[in-house]
Amino acid sequence: MDFGFKLSPSSAINLDKVNLEKFEELHRAEPDVYKCMACGSCTSTCPANKYSGMSMRKVILALQRGKEKDAVAMMKNCMLCGKCTMVCPRGINTRHLILSICRIYEEEVK
Repeated sequence: MDFGFKLSPSSAINLDKVNLEKFEELHRAEPDVYKCMACGSCTSTCPANKYSGMSMRKVILALQRGKEKDAVAMMKNCMLCGKCTMVCPRGINTRHLILSICRIYEEEVK
């Protein structure tokens, strides 16, 4: 029977089962990843966000939740323009962080 809606599968994440080894490797390479307070300054200035939904804070959150493929897919939209680095109130070198994410999570790119 069609009631005009459908049930979606659960999007709950069991954080106890998430393997964060790569995220810890990223943290060792880029300690600034923990400085991010998800203020949205980078997202608001990102020219790729307007067309593709690129968001550094969403990328970091996805990596922390073990959703590497989602994060890497979003990273493909980054143009490395550096606007996010200029506006970050914490002084995070987001360009360098983006390059480190691409290097560490390169298997997900393939």
